[in-house]
Amino acid sequence: KIKCPSVSKAALRSINKTRRNQSPINIVTRKTLRDERLTRFRFDNYQQIFRGTIKNNGHSVQVGVPILSTISGGNLPTSYKAVQFHLHWGSNGGPGSEHTIDGEQYPMELHIVHMKHHYTDLTTALSDPQGVAVLGFFYEVIISMTVWKSNLRAHHRRSAKHQNGNTSLHSISLAQLIPPEHNLTTYYRYKGSLTTPGCTEAVIWTLFENPIPLSMEQLRAFSELKFHNGKQMVGTFRPVQPLNGRQVFRSGGAVVLATSALLLAAIATALGLSQTN
Repeated sequence: KIKCPSVSKAALRSINKTRRNQSPINIVTRKTLRDERLTRFRFDNYQQIFRGTIKNNGHSVQVGVPILSTISGGNLPTSYKAVQFHLHWGSNGGPGSEHTIDGEQYPMELHIVHMKHHYTDLTTALSDPQGVAVLGFFYEVIISMTVWKSNLRAHHRRSAKHQNGNTSLHSISLAQLIPPEHNLTTYYRYKGSLTTPGCTEAVIWTLFENPIPLSMEQLRAFSELKFHNGKQMVGTFRPVQPLNGRQVFRSGGAVVLATSALLLAAIATALGLSQTN
């Protein structure tokens, strides 16, 4: 079985050419097809509060989801339960999203990873061509974000800056991670793969069109993390892959701008990456 042999950029670019459904991709909006079956999602138990563990796994920041939270609708074949979420970013606030829209690369991308509800582990789910569903969200930089300063000060500085470092995240819910449910009606859909080793082609991708705002200070803070080799953890994204004839579909939802990136601020603070004075 051929896998991406390491987490380095070079290895991620050298994925075996026989794979035809790799991710991420560049979405050319004028070539997308509207699909009326791409209706609203249903988010069950996304409001439940839990205490997650933030892990610096050497190629990203990942938070496991220890509760049963599921998504359905949106023309998914069944319901899927959340497993973990993680982030991809660039260097010091520069381009860093994995997917691009009409060639535009956003500074950061969030992935909430789900697997079919009846599976008990992600490895088994990845053996199913539709076993995994990932929700992707883009972040964009805004000039000022002072609303959450008091929230940031409430957290203690912690250390997960180096590889395999773990730290507890204050009580959160998945609903805090994303815009309100009624704002999640505009998205793109295609079939692809994981973007980390071993790039398994078992993912139904949903990418929400409208980005979530965050400050440049928050974004730059993530560059303080370290790769396994001790180097600065920047450029944690896989380059876009060939579409290879795949069709990208779009929903018919109204365009509504997202309004909150509170949890991202909390993550940065819990990792000891943001200013507390």
